[in-house]
Amino acid sequence: MIVPDVSLFPDHIACDKRSKSEIVIPIRENQKYITGVFDMDSNQLNAFDLNDLEGLERIIGLLKF
Repeated sequence: MIVPDVSLFPDHIACDKRSKSEIVIPIRENQKYITGVFDMDSNQLNAFDLNDLEGLERIIGLLKF
């Protein structure tokens, strides 16, 4: 999930008050069960795009759980 502006996301829980946008990717065990979440914040609006999402999903997909 890409959140371009966290202030517009209902019930957003900020890890850091400087956070303005974020990207969140579930981490799955055996591509089934969600065992964690990769969450990256930015102090800039619209900091992440589909290229970031696809690249991070590939990297996370290499992890073995």
